[in-house]
Amino acid sequence: MMSASTVSGGKARRRLSPSEKYEMWMSIVTGQATQREAAERYGVDRSVVVTACRVAKQGALDALAASVPGRPGVAPADAALAAAHGEIERLRATVTEQAVALHLHAGKARWD
Repeated sequence: MMSASTVSGGKARRRLSPSEKYEMWMSIVTGQATQREAAERYGVDRSVVVTACRVAKQGALDALAASVPGRPGVAPADAALAAAHGEIERLRATVTEQAVALHLHAGKARWD
């Protein structure tokens, strides 16, 4: 009976920590190692290296897309919410201006 830490070939799986994955990705990005060399160095399959590189690249792109100059640490959802609140206030001001203009133009009928 095989344990959860072995593969069908009998070789034990190696789980990399996030810091190891980052170091591996940086060594590939900086040209210090190829994907094959990194896989050998960390004792993992090349598919693990390819996946880690793809995830790291996408994570970096997402983080860069979320960064707004002058607003460090604003999450995309928070930035969208702030933009929505700004739009609501702009629309509220527009409706108020139109209501005042309509009142001045058409006048207001008496209540009695």
